[in-house]
Formats: sequence, structure tokens, C-alpha cells
Amino acid sequence: MSRAPEGHEQRRPSSLAARVLHALWPYRARLSLCLLLVALLGAAELLKPWPLKLIIDNVLGGRPLAWPFASGVSPNTLLLLACLGLVAVHLSIAGLSLLNNYITIRVGHQMVSDLRRDLYIHLQRLSLAFHTRMQVGDLLYRVTSDSFAIQTLALNALFPVLSSGMLLLGMFVVMIRLDPLLTLVALIVCPILMVAVTASPIRARLISAATHMHEQKSAVYSVVQWALPAVRVIQAFTKEEDEHRRFMAASERSLAADLRFYLMQNLYSSMIGLVMAGGTSLVVWIGARHVLSGRLTVGDLIVFTSYLASLYAAIDTISQTYGTVQGAKVSVQRVFEILEVERGLDEGRRRFPDHGARGEIAFDGVSFSYTAGHPVLQKIDLRVQPGQAVAIVGPTGAGKSTLVSLLPRFYDPHDGRVNVDGVDVREFQIKSLRQQISMVLQPALVFPLSIGENIAYGRPDASRQEIVSAARLARIHDFVERLPDGYDTIIGELGATLSEGERQRLTIARAILRNAPILILDEPTSSVDAETEANLMEGLHGLMAGKTTLIIAHRLSTVRRADMIVVLEGGRITEQGSFSDLMRQQGAFASLYRTQFAVQ
Repeated sequence: MSRAPEGHEQRRPSSLAARVLHALWPYRARLSLCLLLVALLGAAELLKPWPLKLIIDNVLGGRPLAWPFASGVSPNTLLLLACLGLVAVHLSIAGLSLLNNYITIRVGHQMVSDLRRDLYIHLQRLSLAFHTRMQVGDLLYRVTSDSFAIQTLALNALFPVLSSGMLLLGMFVVMIRLDPLLTLVALIVCPILMVAVTASPIRARLISAATHMHEQKSAVYSVVQWALPAVRVIQAFTKEEDEHRRFMAASERSLAADLRFYLMQNLYSSMIGLVMAGGTSLVVWIGARHVLSGRLTVGDLIVFTSYLASLYAAIDTISQTYGTVQGAKVSVQRVFEILEVERGLDEGRRRFPDHGARGEIAFDGVSFSYTAGHPVLQKIDLRVQPGQAVAIVGPTGAGKSTLVSLLPRFYDPHDGRVNVDGVDVREFQIKSLRQQISMVLQPALVFPLSIGENIAYGRPDASRQEIVSAARLARIHDFVERLPDGYDTIIGELGATLSEGERQRLTIARAILRNAPILILDEPTSSVDAETEANLMEGLHGLMAGKTTLIIAHRLSTVRRADMIVVLEGGRITEQGSFSDLMRQQGAFASLYRTQFAVQ
């Protein structure tokens, strides 16, 4: 599935069927070839019983051939030719089926890859508000498992229907010439089968069971995704048995939903099989009477029953895959549900100049809440000059992290504006805006890549010398040098092989290498000891020189060296000024200093 260029939304079809056809459109050339192969397969299926008819009627039965050009052919020669023809027809069917399956599987896998790509890119671009609402395990299941269902839905449903339709048309033309009454009896079963496939009372229950099955599978993913990263806490509180019970309960619910779905599917298939058995018996009974009366030959009856078996086999394939297709519809719909979620942040059109932002920041009457009626920020007014370092302090829950999150547009304010260089940040392209900002956030997040790749995450083209220089400023170079593979050392999942302080310094090195004109530091020294903090702050202050910096600070050393201190309480700015000015005022900051910073 191709996407529109960045900044332009591709118009998506509304219905599920239209969206699946839209996904098939890029592969129309290969699918056209598949349709041709399906037509050839249908023709080969029509030829399959005729060699047997020749053997039964003309070789064994001694009936003369109606073809003038074959009047002199001996029975032995005719038998040999019929056997060779039988082999040739089956070889043709096998070869055409192999080629058709290869092409359709290739197309199906490419469709899955394209859908996963679109879904993953879309998830990366959705707002943090969306990700806070969703369970990671559920999203993981949609990306890895649900996306695969588009192959089932597009190809397993499409080609059996087309193949059966072509076969039905060809058989009707041949059969009507042999025996119109028997043809009518054979084909009258088809509408009954189609009604059973599409309008059975089991159908709605099958769809409901498929939906429930995928929801329960997703729930198992969510439990595992939650528990594995928290294994240290689970072991610390000896909750292994409780977590085992939680997992087994989710697993048993999932297996029960699977069992219910497959029982419904088998019941559905049995009902289809019963209808087909009745149709076949009726055709054989009437056909045998026509043979006894001389209206048909034994070979003609073989042709009829062979055609009927092929037709019913195709319909049986559709019925057998119908339950799978219903499950696939549910899965694909779950993927499209995510793709239909709006990004939540409108993309601006402006870009920063090549030399980057000047770094002037302004919050004008900014208010924000995560849930209606519970404001986190209220009427924030703040001016930060280019190159100024501003420390943001306040009690837990005051809104400090939320305030700095508005600057890179992790969220947009509900009221007011956030300006950079005098322009509302909503007018900028999000990528251009975030490229102007280096961030050290909490918790310190590192990736299961090498240490060098982690540091260069924001600048993958950085040289090894630049990476080492950033690591020196972050006071982590000596630690890296002691590792067996140095900067090529692979970090464990979620940084499990590093201490809290080492992860923190690694993220600081990442921000240093980014070298953006605006810095956001969320408690940058919270996980290091006092000696490391002193060394680290020297590097950070060297980095901060000439850059506009917002620091969420819980350390006195950070606060005292800031150009301006902003005190947040209850989502409002209660004080702002230099350290000495605020201490002289003996207000909120002085009180915070005495309770929080004095010991430091």
C-alpha cells in the first residue's frame, strides 16, 4: 500500500471491501496474470473427466467415436491416447496451480509487508495522548498478527470465488448440452449452498466468536508485555505466583475463545457438507436412471459427477475458509481502526531556517488537561530569552513535565499558545520543530543497540570522534572504554545491563551530540551520585552555553546556576526570578528551598 507524501493525507476508501481492493490495486498486473491462470485452471478442470469418458464409453463400451478424423483409431491406440491425455491434463493443473499459488503468495506477503509498514509508521506519528490510552500488547498484536490477515482476506476469499464462478460457467455450458434436466438438478444445489454460506444463523455467531477470539489473544499479549519488563519488581515483592495466575487466566480465556470459534467453524462446515452430500445423491440417483433409460451413457454420468465434485469442492473450500475469512475481516478491521485514527496534531507548513532556531520561547496563557475538568496547567505566561537557562521547580504533580512537553508538541495546549521565535509551534512542521530540540527525559530510555548507536540515535551520521566527544562531556567515556567492545557493546533490553546512572549519562550524551539550539533537561542528574553530578554539570553547562535551556530541577546545584527560576504549584506559576531574588522574597521558593534543597 503506497502512501501519500509527507504532509499530505491520502484519501482512504470508507468500506472494508473498498480498502482491501485499494490495497490490491498496486499489484493489478500480477493479479491479472493470476486471473488468467485461474481461467486456464478452470479450462483444465473442464477437460479432466473427458479422457475417462473416452475409456469407459469408447474403449470399454465399444461405442464408435463421433469425430470423423478419429474413425480409424484402434481401441488400444485410443486407450493410450486417453491415458496420456489424462496425465497431460493433471500435469497442466499441477503446473498452473503451482505458478498461481507462487504469485498469489508473493503478492499476499507483499501486501502484509506494506500494511505493517503503514501501520507502524502511523503508530509512530500518533500523539502521546493516543498511546497513553492504548495497551502496548494490543498494538503489538495488531502489528504482528492482525496485519497478516489481509492476505487471507484479499486472496483466500477472492480467488476461490473467481475460480468457482469460472468453473460454474464452463460446466453449465458443457452439462446443458449433455442433459438439461440433470444440469438443472445439479445447479439448484448451488443457491442453497450460497444461502447457507452467506445467510446462515451461524454466520453472526461466527463473526462474534472471531472478534472475541482476537480480543482475548490481544489480552494475552498485553499481560506478557506488562509483566516481563516489570520482572524485577515482581520478584522483589514475591508476586510470581500472582502473575502466573494472571497470565494463566488470560491464556485460558484466549484458548476458550479459540475453541468456541473453531467449534462454530466446524459446525458451519458440517452443515455445508450435509447440503453437498444431499445434492450429490440427488444427481447420482437421477443420472443413474437416465443411464438405465438410455438418455445418458456411463461416461456422460462420469463427466457429470466429476464436474459436480469439482464444483462442490470449490464451494466447500469457500465454506471451509469462510470462518477464517470472518476472522480475517475482524483482524483487518482492527488494523484499519488504527489507521483511521487521526494524528491528533495538525501538521504545520513552516520550517526553521537552515541555521536553526534562535531559541526565544514564550508561553502565552497556556492551559492544558489530560482529562476534562482536571486542569494540569492553568494560564501559564512565561518568556524565555535566547540562550537563557530556566529551572522549573515545584512539588510532584505541579505540571513541570507537562509544561516542557508542550514545547516539542507531544501535546497541544487547550488554550493559549506556545511560541518559538515569535511563531506558534503549531505552524511549524513537527519534524522541523523537534529537530531544534535536544531532550533528556525521564525515565532514561536506551535501546537494545550498541552504545555508539544509542548516543548517535538523534544523529546517525555522526562520526566516532563526535560520539566520543559527547560521551566525554557526559562523563561516560571512561566507563565505555572499560567495556570489552567499547562503543560497539550491545546494550541489553531496556538498558538492563547498565545502572540507572549510566543510562542517564548515555541519554545526556545523546542530547549533547544532537547539539540543538533548545535543550529540555528533565532531572538530568537525578540518578547519579554527588561526585558524578558535579562532573556532569560541568559538561552540561558547557553544552548549555548559548542554548535556550528548560531544566526540571530537583538538585540545588542546578537551581542556583540557572538564569531564572520558575516555581509551579497546582498548575500555575506562583513565582519566577533569579535565585537571590526569590530567596529575598521569602515566598513559595524559599519555603521549597528550606524543605527540599537545604539538605543538599
